[in-house]
Amino acid sequence: MPPVADAGVSAIIPAYNYARYLPEAIASVLAQTHANLEVIVVDDGSTDETREVVARFTDPRVRYVWQQNAGLSAARNTGIREARFPFVAFLDADDLWLPAHLAEALAEFSQREPEFAVVACGSVRMDQDGVDLPTRLPAWKSAQEIPVAEIVTRTRFMPSSAVARRAAFDSCGGFDTSLRSSEDRDMWIRLGERYRIACRSSATVRVRKHPHNMSKHADRMRQSMHTVITRAYERGVVPQSRWAFWRRVWAMFHFQVAWMLHDEGRPREAVAAAVRALQCWPLPLAAGGLSEPPLFRLRALRTFLLAWLGRR
Repeated sequence: MPPVADAGVSAIIPAYNYARYLPEAIASVLAQTHANLEVIVVDDGSTDETREVVARFTDPRVRYVWQQNAGLSAARNTGIREARFPFVAFLDADDLWLPAHLAEALAEFSQREPEFAVVACGSVRMDQDGVDLPTRLPAWKSAQEIPVAEIVTRTRFMPSSAVARRAAFDSCGGFDTSLRSSEDRDMWIRLGERYRIACRSSATVRVRKHPHNMSKHADRMRQSMHTVITRAYERGVVPQSRWAFWRRVWAMFHFQVAWMLHDEGRPREAVAAAVRALQCWPLPLAAGGLSEPPLFRLRALRTFLLAWLGRR
């Protein structure tokens, strides 16, 4: 077996009607400085030119797999089953990797104990045309382990930043196909219950934000996030007796929902969610490097109120 730094990586790209962005995603994988890889494009029943786009790539490392439309989770699971290498890396079809992404991830794995099943990293947001956008997530100051409790509190990294040991999915199962969003957070929580997770400080992923992102659907996101948190609570990922922790989790949940509703132009509902967040936990919200002071949430509530009153 080759050293971890030289190990093969299967890059899994689920694709559903993203032919516009897919060429850049595939090209960013083929441009990796770590060349021992394969690209598995899982076409989730697209009705656009996805098949033709993949066919233009003559590199033998690129494989095309078609399946009837079954959703993002099912497409990722298909990619895991098709993977030929011991490591798998996930890249959404509208995102990009910088050239050192895989090399840096494997270097981090080589410095960690075998119990580490996932190495992720920070990310930079861009718009649909590739122009950088400000990010709400704080930058990682150094490589560090992420306790599963922090992922229960809030998503700590994007799916496109994760590189994982393929064998870990044998014991934890695949992505939950019943979830229409937040399936990645659910997966990292389940992996974090059995294994360890680390995050590198460098941001080697560019995440594209556009009107068709899943995160633009507030109701879908709210339902899936609620399901993921409830399951973690019922399994006792963090003991239920830690009531203050769970109050903070639900406060963060309502606060995130408030922003999603605000972004969808639903200010009255955003106000209600922000009030629920403060009711759950009026003190500072903190989880590792994350902190949401009460004043920040009060300012957000003021923003939502002004938006609501401006419509009346």
